[in-house]
Amino acid sequence: MTPLRIDVRRLSHAKDLPLPAYASAQAAGADLLAAIDQPLRLAPGARALVPTGIAIALPDGYEAQVRPRSGLAARHGVTILNSPGTIDADYRGEIAAILINHSNADFVVERGMRIAQLVVAPVVTFQWNEADELAQTARESGGFGSTGTDAPTRSRAGYADDRSA
Repeated sequence: MTPLRIDVRRLSHAKDLPLPAYASAQAAGADLLAAIDQPLRLAPGARALVPTGIAIALPDGYEAQVRPRSGLAARHGVTILNSPGTIDADYRGEIAAILINHSNADFVVERGMRIAQLVVAPVVTFQWNEADELAQTARESGGFGSTGTDAPTRSRAGYADDRSA
């Protein structure tokens, strides 16, 4: 498969940092790095807008998503607040990640730390078709947690059984 070519501009405060890269041949997202001058302490419950030092020009018909890194979330409780953060094709400013610390301990972001991943995806646009009624389904208007409620859930160590929540 031929990779999509995306123009990227490395900003002055990130000249010494590598460009985002894929950690493996089959990775869906390229790792974004923290382009900060000083370590940034995130107290429990705190959030911060962390610059990545890059700006991109996506082709028409594409978007980029700033997504959490699972290792940061699992090991440190740090994730992306507005996950995924959407980068529109016409945006040319610096990409940043809104990090939040959901743990009970301070977390320190260091310069060059992998803080998020960037996934590029095609965009499907749509037009509304206002209707008086919608086609019926088995689910109908069942909301959050309404599907699969007749099947038992498997509880694992460290994970809550959703029936008890």
